[in-house]
Amino acid sequence: MQLDVRDIGKIYPAASAKTADVTALVPTSFSVSSGEFLCLLGPSGCGKSTLLYMLAGLEEPSGGEILLDGEAVAGPGRERGLVFQNYTLFPWLTVEQNAAFSNRLSSNTDGLTRGETYDRIARVEFLLDLMGLSKFKNAHPRELSGGMKQRVAIARTLVNRPKLMLMDEPFGALDSQTREEMQELLLLISEHEKTTVIFVTHDVDEAIFLGSRILVFSARPGRVIADVPVPFEKKIDFSLKMEPEFFRMKRELLDLLHAQADGGGARNESLAKLIALKKSGGK
Repeated sequence: MQLDVRDIGKIYPAASAKTADVTALVPTSFSVSSGEFLCLLGPSGCGKSTLLYMLAGLEEPSGGEILLDGEAVAGPGRERGLVFQNYTLFPWLTVEQNAAFSNRLSSNTDGLTRGETYDRIARVEFLLDLMGLSKFKNAHPRELSGGMKQRVAIARTLVNRPKLMLMDEPFGALDSQTREEMQELLLLISEHEKTTVIFVTHDVDEAIFLGSRILVFSARPGRVIADVPVPFEKKIDFSLKMEPEFFRMKRELLDLLHAQADGGGARNESLAKLIALKKSGGK
């Protein structure tokens, strides 16, 4: 698999004559090769999710092109799976039915032989077992924890064996312990399934732990300010977060992000005022 992003940008037209166009993402270029785990790291509102939706074919770029294995991306496709931050499960369907939902879409089943259809059913059962959800296959989303709901969403995405899995802050709503458990599961799954991942986050620790490479974005209008390879071997060991090299990399990434926030000026000015106010006793 090879993904090539060439000068992709996004401008939202003005809502009225009294307002200006909003540039969410300046023209951006990068490539992703098979097996990479690419993290998109940046502050809220910097265009990371917008970029992800353009890669998924759900948002139309204002310019540039996206090529997957040399073919232009012009809309959604089975070769790209998207996992949202919100679980987007159908509350009236069971875990098994949610995971198998893409099997019910005619666009995904046209032309399948009976053997291929049975393979899709077996695939759902395999993924639920892999996610530790077999015992809950008849449960409904309201009966599940947040982490379990996101496992179902990931299983549903993997049913079609996508070449590329796109993930928009999928663990952002989870508590810290569940988040670490899901990070561990995701690394195991991506390794087992040989799936290339593009993962949006604003959490520096998460980006370093999960990613084999990190694209760092500036504040809006978003642009790539650094393309950082992650030097750690991808073994699942949370003690990595205590290593001096991990802290060093975290400090460098935080410095990059802080320097870009509001151009550095407004943020630093606000901090200076608050510090001065504290020193003066609030007067």
